[in-house]
Amino acid sequence: MTPASRPAAMPLLVLLGLACQEAGAAVAVNLFPQVGPWGVVAMRLVFSALVLWPFALRSLRKGAVVHWPTVAAFGVALAGMNVFFYLALERIPLGVTVTIEVLGPLVLSVVASRSWSGALWAALAAAGVVLLGGGAHDLDPVGMLFAAGAAVMWAGYILTAKRAGARMPGLVGLALATTVGAVLTAPLAVAVVGSALFSPGALALGLGVAVLSSAIPYAIELSALRRMRAETFAILLALAPAIAALAGLVLLDQRLTWAIAVGIALVTVAGVGAVVAAGRRAVPAVEEAVLEVVADESGPSSRPGPGGAHLD
Repeated sequence: MTPASRPAAMPLLVLLGLACQEAGAAVAVNLFPQVGPWGVVAMRLVFSALVLWPFALRSLRKGAVVHWPTVAAFGVALAGMNVFFYLALERIPLGVTVTIEVLGPLVLSVVASRSWSGALWAALAAAGVVLLGGGAHDLDPVGMLFAAGAAVMWAGYILTAKRAGARMPGLVGLALATTVGAVLTAPLAVAVVGSALFSPGALALGLGVAVLSSAIPYAIELSALRRMRAETFAILLALAPAIAALAGLVLLDQRLTWAIAVGIALVTVAGVGAVVAAGRRAVPAVEEAVLEVVADESGPSSRPGPGGAHLD
């Protein structure tokens, strides 16, 4: 691949990252019989914290100040988002789980747009949710509630991540919040699962979940945000429900009714539209931290200019 062609390939790379995330979710589903959702949550957060700490240590060694109340709130939101997501995934299909979950950031994007077009995208998403409900007579209602909880916690995660990014440099806030989440969930996982949590096979699959769902997508973010606008990146992230539905079909044989499939499609389109309407304000807060790390690694020439977030 030539240097000139690399930026054009970045959208495909981001989509590959999304596919890896959903593949990680599929691995988690297969791990549930051994350690349940609590075990998966704990292993993902523990392994993810280990991946993030080297990045945070660089900032801490430079004298970064830790704002512990923000870290605590961020960690609770992160842990809650993961707990509700995997509890939902144990009961309802992957595509439905992700579609309901993304309603959290979608609502924030609509609010950020401050426009009539944002309200129209919200109405389209509401129509999608109605279709989900109408075709969901075979779906576990408790699983749907768990997915709604994940949506609320994801919104809280975005807000606390934004606060952490404003008060702490780079990935310090995210690394510490992930550690808090691991500390909160690991004892519960041990109490619920017991010694099965430490079996070599379960640990290997748990590491696979963390690598597919966190490590690989994060590495792709670092690469993609060097070469594409952060707004474009956010638009691609809005395609997550459609990719999750496809992954559920291919990897888990989770077939959906036409009503649910159309509902997922409407929510996906609404998510893309809301991000476009909100523009720069829709860029996920964690990606703001990634942008800072990219800028620190690449030098002043790669920092976002006043007109946007384009990285040379």
